Amino acid sequence: MVLENRVDVQADVPLAPLTTMRVGGRASRFVEVSDDAQFVATVADADAQDLPVLLIAGGSNLVIGDNGFAGLTVHVRTRGIEITPHGDDVLVRVAAGETWDRLVAQLVADGYSGIETLSGIPGSVGATPVQNVGAYGNEVAEVIASVEVYDRTTGEYETISADQCGFGYRGSIFKANPNRWLILAVTLRLTERSESVAIKYAELAKALGIAPGDTTKPIQVRRAVLDVRRRKGMVLDVDDYDCWSAGSFFTNPIVDAEFAQGLTPGMPVWPTDDGSVKLSAAWLIEHAGFGRGWAIAPGANASLSTKHTLALTNRGRASTRDILDLARIIIDGVHREFGVTLHPEPTLINCAV
Repeated sequence: MVLENRVDVQADVPLAPLTTMRVGGRASRFVEVSDDAQFVATVADADAQDLPVLLIAGGSNLVIGDNGFAGLTVHVRTRGIEITPHGDDVLVRVAAGETWDRLVAQLVADGYSGIETLSGIPGSVGATPVQNVGAYGNEVAEVIASVEVYDRTTGEYETISADQCGFGYRGSIFKANPNRWLILAVTLRLTERSESVAIKYAELAKALGIAPGDTTKPIQVRRAVLDVRRRKGMVLDVDDYDCWSAGSFFTNPIVDAEFAQGLTPGMPVWPTDDGSVKLSAAWLIEHAGFGRGWAIAPGANASLSTKHTLALTNRGRASTRDILDLARIIIDGVHREFGVTLHPEPTLINCAV
């Protein structure tokens, strides 16, 4: 393979260590990029040769098949943070390869408010608009001002405003068109203030000792979020197999209002703006008979987290097939019990449930 920008292309590189679940095969061709020009040139060269491209940055929302990836895997390692005053707010332009939680920690420590409830989420900044990541009542869409991209279909650089991103629950135009844009940078609009965003999530408000809807100091919110996430195995810890996961493996199902009327009494539901109803995937899993730590067999290589039923975990030696076999059994069990189909949240590469 010839790449015009002369990047160092490696062969037969293991991909599992680059993901938080630590499963998956090997990359037939692998390259790291450290700046936007190199990133764009590398992918453009591969596109010109009709070579499939897999992008990896934080690897936190990714499940790669045991056969690996036969095209070119591009590891995005771009860096850079720029803060610019913008009226009463600040605009924070962040390179796609920056680590999301490291950014949150820095901005909260510097006195900025707006993303403190999104603390502890693993992965890169460039991945956040793809999934419209969210937690504890907030989504990144609420603070994104724009996304800088390279359009692989036109060869043009663009800046896409937040209202053009098509943000929805765990979705965006970037997720709907996964091979069109390279996300180069994300610009956030934050506020410099001593008060946090309003705490909407009851569990987090309780942990903070405040009422839902109240505010407190952003640093206190970050600490509480990290504590709550840590108890659920949702903060990365290499020594804790409950953290060897892709985070929440299933999205919360959304059903129409008519279907919701026939749901089990006591099932937690949340009405949405369009009249549909969001359900708790974790509740469905547990009440279908899959409790914390559930596995297909004792000592299995994959199991539900012992801390949270929404995380499928690698107990140290799991293959992708182990993870997906577990996922299929849970999907079937939930559908059989409640008539609701769960859908995976991570991006599945060369594999499927």
